Amino acid sequence: MERGFTIWFTGLSCSGKTTVSQGVAEELRKRGLNVEVLDGDVVRTNLSKGLGFSKEDRDTNIKRIGFVCKLLSRNGVVAIGAAISPYRATRDYNRKEIGDFVEVYCKSPLDVCIKRDVKGLYKKALAGEITNYTGVSDPYEEPLNPEVVLETDKETEEESVRKVIRKLEELRYIQPAAAAQYSEEEEEKVKKRLTDLGYL
Repeated sequence: MERGFTIWFTGLSCSGKTTVSQGVAEELRKRGLNVEVLDGDVVRTNLSKGLGFSKEDRDTNIKRIGFVCKLLSRNGVVAIGAAISPYRATRDYNRKEIGDFVEVYCKSPLDVCIKRDVKGLYKKALAGEITNYTGVSDPYEEPLNPEVVLETDKETEEESVRKVIRKLEELRYIQPAAAAQYSEEEEEKVKKRLTDLGYL
């Protein structure tokens, strides 16, 4: 069975978590891995229906996503969590619970996130129509030691995806692409052919 692990994308709303996480998932699937993406917005409408945006409810939501990631990772799946997850202590709790945990911080200035916000939620939060909105009326605690920092206002989506994939290779969660292309059986065939031709 493949080794499962969790990639946890955190950052302000509209910082690029969903976009980059989907790109990473696509690349990992191309390499033959089983991948599940748990997006914060999707989870809220299913797994965490009825939860509000108080600190307690946010923590419950993030711990629920973490619990599902833990189950998936334990069963050889690459679990990708993409949620604002504003509080450091709750992210650290998930890291401790899951073990094989790669934190990816989608770092983007607030003004860039506001410009990207097609739903207009930041605008409503700034006008006081929405309370407890992360980055406006509620704090976002930046990760202190994330495995990857993506500057999504400066990098293209492809550059951000590559950065995450490179880190996963470096941490030995996945094989480098070149190595991943050949099975052991195929490698033996190549070696035999080279030996027959007198190269080895």
